[in-house]
Amino acid sequence: MENLDLEKLFGGTYKGRRVLITGHTGFKGSWLIYWLSKMGAAVFGLALEPPTNPNHFDLLNFVYKSYIQDINDKDSVQIILKEINPEIIFHLAAQPLVRLSYEEPYQTYLTNVMGTVNILEASKSLNNLKAIVVVTSDKCYENKEWVWGYRENEAMGGKDPYSSSKGCAELVTAAYRHSYFNPGSYGKDHQVLIASARAGNVIGGGDWAADRIVPDIIKATKENKEVILRYPGATRPWQHVLEPLSGYLALGCRLLEGKKEFAEGWNFGPNFENNVTVLELVKEAQKSWDKIKYDLDKNQHPHEAGYLMLDSSKATKLLQWEPVWNFVRTVEHTITWYKEFYEKGSVKTDNTLMNYIIDAQSKSIQWCLQ
Repeated sequence: MENLDLEKLFGGTYKGRRVLITGHTGFKGSWLIYWLSKMGAAVFGLALEPPTNPNHFDLLNFVYKSYIQDINDKDSVQIILKEINPEIIFHLAAQPLVRLSYEEPYQTYLTNVMGTVNILEASKSLNNLKAIVVVTSDKCYENKEWVWGYRENEAMGGKDPYSSSKGCAELVTAAYRHSYFNPGSYGKDHQVLIASARAGNVIGGGDWAADRIVPDIIKATKENKEVILRYPGATRPWQHVLEPLSGYLALGCRLLEGKKEFAEGWNFGPNFENNVTVLELVKEAQKSWDKIKYDLDKNQHPHEAGYLMLDSSKATKLLQWEPVWNFVRTVEHTITWYKEFYEKGSVKTDNTLMNYIIDAQSKSIQWCLQ
């Protein structure tokens, strides 16, 4: 591992770059800002305070410029973005929970839709900006419970406020791309390329959010209780957090290179075999930590999609991106991170990242070749 030169990943594109991550105190954002810092980027974060205690952001304990600010405050967002003057923005800040969106629909739409508008609106006046990657969700698609994967040209939709808000965020992104960052006028009227990215159900060490299956497993296990499964038969495209992040970084790399054909929507989902039920996930997790126990919930709960899968063949063909870990490795690395944290007090983020890169190199995936 000590021979890895992380600054050469993605062709060395991110070394020395001014990179802004919104939502950097959240689960995915904290992993992304850590990876970018390891590649030599000048990283900046814009987000609310970490949403849980403990949280991955605080456990990383490394130094960079962090702005604690609500993205719904349009004026403050504009001031901060001008101060940072980034070359690329990864917009991850969001209200990310389906069940909470039923309880707080107004705040969900405000953050996920108007928060995105605020970031894109502020981006129009930045003279150093070259690229924006807006991260939404696989739930942005109109879910018809198909047994095949959704492609990037499928209709946006959503039957709950969260899913609907993510579909709206995609429409907002497309409208700003067409109206203000049109690839056809790139290099003439503007210098910015904007793309959107959609991922599956992301898991990994360091997530303690409410109403997510892995944090629920970990919280119950820590208290020596059974985790109660609300939707044991629901099938999800499980993927380790590093999988979509490698896709976002590969996409951002192409945008920074000025390749305007990449300024559109992209799926970064797992392989087909990673589409398994919640119950199968828990049983696999037990293999890495034998203290895990579960029971089935017989109560009624708000609607969540029973089956949803992404087709990532576009990213595989055009970005040469592909998943690194299969389902077993995904769950193993996720549960082992928590087990090491609770039994030994260790934070294995760096170790997980290094193993992921090594495994990517063994598959000769383009972004990691040096």
